[in-house]
Amino acid sequence: MKSLTILRHAKSGWDAAVERDFDRPINTRGGRGADLIGQWLKRQKLPVDRIVASPAVRVTQTLDIFQPAADLENLEPHWDRRIYLASAATLIDVIRETGRDAAHLLISGHNPGLEDLILMLVPEAADNALRAEVEEKLPTSALARLEIDIDDWHALDTGIARIAAFIRPRDLDPTLSPAMDQD
Repeated sequence: MKSLTILRHAKSGWDAAVERDFDRPINTRGGRGADLIGQWLKRQKLPVDRIVASPAVRVTQTLDIFQPAADLENLEPHWDRRIYLASAATLIDVIRETGRDAAHLLISGHNPGLEDLILMLVPEAADNALRAEVEEKLPTSALARLEIDIDDWHALDTGIARIAAFIRPRDLDPTLSPAMDQD
């Protein structure tokens, strides 16, 4: 059994003057969201033993806040440029390369790839309320925890995961309104 935790980067600072989208930082609200989600993960005692992430500034800054809040500051992320704005198919390839190395993998990156990844891995079912919430939107700093009955990440395939948890910053702090959940 493997678990895959999917963390979307925190809210971006669109008012920041950057030449490349890759260099866009998070804003104050985004930092608050990353901290809240990290604290939530710690309270839930959900293990993570490896992190793979996009090296984009908004992801590195998200993890700089999220990891200490989640008590994961001792894990050094594996930065993989392929995750930056990747399709779900590319994300599956990145995850498969983990092999047997990690039982509890966390991947952090961008939409629409992460949302599409969840929807590809979790089959549609009439009673799957959490999948329906993800299908509606995977907002910034949102975290989804999937459980997958495989022994090796090479065996990852579409339609074989279950959503064990889905949490958004606004679920933990209602002042972080849905109207503000864009990139």
